[in-house]
Amino acid sequence: MNLKCIIIDDEPNAVNLLEVLIGQTTQWQLLGKCYNALEAIDFLKKHPVDFIFLDINMPHLTGMELAGLLPKETKIVFTTAYSEHAADSYAFQTIDYLLKPITLKRFLAATQKIEASFDKSIITEKAESKADDDYFFVKSGKTLRKVLLDEVLYFEGEKEYVRLVTGNEELLIYRRLKDIEEQLPSPFIRVHNSYIVNTKLLNKIQDNHIYIGSKQIPVSEKFREGFMNVIKQRIF
Repeated sequence: MNLKCIIIDDEPNAVNLLEVLIGQTTQWQLLGKCYNALEAIDFLKKHPVDFIFLDINMPHLTGMELAGLLPKETKIVFTTAYSEHAADSYAFQTIDYLLKPITLKRFLAATQKIEASFDKSIITEKAESKADDDYFFVKSGKTLRKVLLDEVLYFEGEKEYVRLVTGNEELLIYRRLKDIEEQLPSPFIRVHNSYIVNTKLLNKIQDNHIYIGSKQIPVSEKFREGFMNVIKQRIF
């Protein structure tokens, strides 16, 4: 996973060790090394990162004090030689708490936790995006018609417009089929220069044709492989 991070620690040896561990065991981008909190604040204003390695015991501002000044969504891996701060660290977006000296085994365990925390973020974003894709609006005259995606059988391109077909009605959309294709979620797939179908609602596939609703739609050679790769995932 390609993540961006920085190290904030006043101990050069600790910084060097983390840099080696990151370089040897991950695909992360180490964007910078800061040796005090003020330097880190200035760096973070100019260089956004996914998370930070943050030492707790530093001069001028401690790691805990610095964490309190950072945006609340900042993800942190605390690094320290002292275990007594562990409970306090979880007042922030703490992914892990590494005790020095950091061993390879412990660092590898931390990398799993770090990457898992970003996997969850991605899944959440996709779920929210999918929820937002349940419907769309179609302009019909001076009216915007709400259409549920689960009810759409297929889209058919016809020169300057696209015909949207559900089980109950047909609507004309004055857009290109390609533009509509780029906005549709995964159940919809292009099977022909003139057709995009809802794979959730097709009835059968036979002799390079799709049967959906009362319509027989050809699957062209150009789109056949991509379409069948999707269908194969559902064959028992």
